[in-house]
Order: sequence, then C-alpha cells, then structure tokens
Amino acid sequence: MTTAASADPFAKFKDAQREAWSSFLPVEVITTIPAAKLVTFAQVQPGQRLLDVACGAGVVAVTAARRGAKVSGLDLSPVLLERARYNAAVSALDIDFTEGDAEALPYPDAAFDVVLSQHGHIFAPRPAVVLKEMLRVLKKGGRIAFSTWPPEHFTGRMFDLLPAYLPPPPAGTELAAPPTLWGDPNIVRERLGTAVTDLTFDRGTLTAPALSLAHFRLAQEKTIGPLTKLVASLQSNPAKLAKLRAAFEALASTAYDDGDNAIRMAFLMTRATKV
Repeated sequence: MTTAASADPFAKFKDAQREAWSSFLPVEVITTIPAAKLVTFAQVQPGQRLLDVACGAGVVAVTAARRGAKVSGLDLSPVLLERARYNAAVSALDIDFTEGDAEALPYPDAAFDVVLSQHGHIFAPRPAVVLKEMLRVLKKGGRIAFSTWPPEHFTGRMFDLLPAYLPPPPAGTELAAPPTLWGDPNIVRERLGTAVTDLTFDRGTLTAPALSLAHFRLAQEKTIGPLTKLVASLQSNPAKLAKLRAAFEALASTAYDDGDNAIRMAFLMTRATKV
C-alpha cells in the first residue's frame, strides 16, 4: 500500500531537513527582535487565532501569544519544538505546538485569522504547495505574513552559494525550489497572485555579534542546517572545504561591520489579506 509519506517525492529531503535544523537552537536569541518586528508588521491583535508555520524555537509564537493571540505552532524538528515548549512555559503561555509538515498542515480549512512564518516556510521544497496550505488554513479576510531572505543580500547569497559545493543530484531527481526566491518581491507577488489583496512589503535587519569573520563562520557551520551538513560532507575533501570556507568569509565580509563586531543581515517582510 502506498502511504502519503512514501508518495511524497521530497520525503527524504524533509527527513534530512528535520535532522539538520535541530542544530539551530543557539540562533534563537538573534531572531527574537526580528520576530517582534514580524508580529507588529502582521498587525496581530488580542484574541486572534494565529499559526506560526515552521516555528522553530517558537520566538514568533511566544511573541504573538504575549500580545494576546491564541497561538499554534508547527515544525518538522522535535528538538526545536522541545525548546519552543520550554520558551512558552517560561513565559507562562499556553501554545499548541505540533510536529508536522508545512506542505501538509494538520489543521482544518479557515482555522486561523493570521498565518505567519519567520524564515521557515521558505525551506519547504514546493512553494506552490506550502503557500496553498498556508492560505487554506487562513480565514477569508485573514492576514498572511512572513519574513524571507532577499537573494541580493548576504544571507540569500549564502544559501545560493552552498549548492555549488554539493555533488550533482541523480538524473531525474525533482529539485527543491531555492529558498531565496521568496525574498524577491516580484516572485512573491506572482506566487500570491489573485489569492490575496493589500499586498505590502517592508524591510528589516537582523544583527548578529561576530568577534571576527572566522568566529561568525564557525558559528554558522554549527547552527545553519544546510551548511552544517555540507561541511560534514566535505571533511574528506579538505581542499574543497577550504575553498567553501574562503568563499563564505568573503561573502560574509560584505555584511560585516568591523567597527561594531556585527553581521547585519537584511530581510524582507511580506503581508497580504486573503480574498
């Protein structure tokens, strides 16, 4: 018998994502301020039912719940969800966290007033599928809002750099869509199409402390799932690994403020209303 999981051409990809992103926990602290910016941008109000898609450690979910929303959060990673539940408990908040797939949300149609994602849904392999699911569970007149990485800035360029160091996929393999395309307003506008109105964009900056470029690179290697897995795969090829690390630091230098020991990462925020 064919199960839904076995029928999913990206089942192995999602298993790898589930494992890789479990290392993301230390990044929680630098995503907290941008989480508040997203919740404010989304115009979250007390009493609204809200879903945080690919919620990670729950910084958006906790922020929204502290503002009075009735919050649910979903993520692939049980490790991140454990931390999200801890963060909710410390804040004395009742948030429903569920392990699950953003491409198959386990919620009924029109269940939420607001659907958010902070740099999470972009890693779902099929943009049309994840967007259809996010809009399906959103009420008519509800708001969808998300933060993404523009392809022209450091973080987007970093995610676009990594595939060059991976072996080519087997012939006939269906490829996941690049996550950075979600950072292009023109593509976002095209993907949302006539399903929404009042489409609005804004921009912000995530700031991360970095004692040096090498310190920043090492921290990213330990916490950013796709980079972590790539570095591990290149341990038997030191020349290629050195080339990757040099390219990473050269790219990071474009976002490094040496005077403040900080990396500044630009992000895009999108908000729209479901018609």
